[in-house]
Amino acid sequence: MSKELQARLEALEMRLAFQEQTIDELNTQMARQELDIRELWEAKQKLHRQLQDIAPSHIRPEAEETPPPHY
Repeated sequence: MSKELQARLEALEMRLAFQEQTIDELNTQMARQELDIRELWEAKQKLHRQLQDIAPSHIRPEAEETPPPHY
C-alpha cells in the first residue's frame, strides 16, 4: 500500500473515531435533556394544579348563572 493511501486511510480512521465519539456525546446529552424536559413538564403540571386550587375560576357554572333580564 502506498504511503499516500496509508495516510488517507489513517486520516479517515481518525475522522471516524472522532465522529463516533461526537455521536456518543450527543446521545448522552439528548438523554439528559429528555430527563430535564420530563422533570420540567411534571413541575409545570404540579404548578398548574396548585394554581387552580389556589385561584378558583370566577366564572360560575351554567347551572348557577342567573337568567338574562327580560326587556
